[in-house]
Amino acid sequence: MKYWLPLICCIIATGILRAQPAYTVLHFSSPHNCFPDTARDHGHLDGDSILQPRAGHYDDSSFLVVVPRGFHPKKTVDLVIWFHGWHNNIDTALQFYGLADQLAASGRNALLVLPEAAKNAADTYGGKLGRQGMFKLLIEDVVADLKQKGVLPQDASVGHIVLAGHSGAYGVIAGILDYGQQPVDEVFLFDALYGHVDTFNRWAEEKDHHFVHWFTNTGYGPDRMSDTMMFRLHRDRKPYGLCEEASVDANILKANRILFIHSPRQHNVIINNPDDFATLLRNSFFLQ
Repeated sequence: MKYWLPLICCIIATGILRAQPAYTVLHFSSPHNCFPDTARDHGHLDGDSILQPRAGHYDDSSFLVVVPRGFHPKKTVDLVIWFHGWHNNIDTALQFYGLADQLAASGRNALLVLPEAAKNAADTYGGKLGRQGMFKLLIEDVVADLKQKGVLPQDASVGHIVLAGHSGAYGVIAGILDYGQQPVDEVFLFDALYGHVDTFNRWAEEKDHHFVHWFTNTGYGPDRMSDTMMFRLHRDRKPYGLCEEASVDANILKANRILFIHSPRQHNVIINNPDDFATLLRNSFFLQ
């Protein structure tokens, strides 16, 4: 029996290690998040022509932070900020699209932050994050809360920032690019280019920025807006890439600072299965 005991302990320990979660999800709130916001104090007639009240839709200042197992805190922390689209919230988006699993699978030493936007509503409005400097204040809150929790050292500061989102997230992301007063290095859109083409064009054309739009023909607009943006890039003599989803690989992703990827799939299923978000994170120009 004494010969088997070490082996049994080893098997048990190995099982425990394998059962450990790939990430931890932390919950915070910030007065500098999208909502509440005075423009929605009396509710809003949303994109489905439903009058959504303030309570339950425009009163939640929460944000989630996903800390992948093996995260190594350094003096600078890279943040991936994900904004959900219509009919979602931070919890449903995290689960349905497997965002935490995809961050963990990417192997990037970064944290995923999900600020609550218009909750369970058909509304692209980004609330307070469309105001001057509000995004910068939100990021400061994120870092301060993580220091308080012991996730980050007290002398940590913000490193690279990636903005990512699906569908109606384009509104709040464009507002941040215009007014956030916080440097953003990469933007990953999933069937989300419905408007603000001037903003995305201007930002993408700036040196050292990395832009990817993964789009379908079923989103009722992002395909046409992609054509518009590519036309403008061609007019401005700015190089960009266009490829089919089936041909995406590391070489294509690394070779194009501005890239449009066409998918034959449906609007709501281009983020995971396969894990396209993880693919973009893994081939980030900035995340380590």
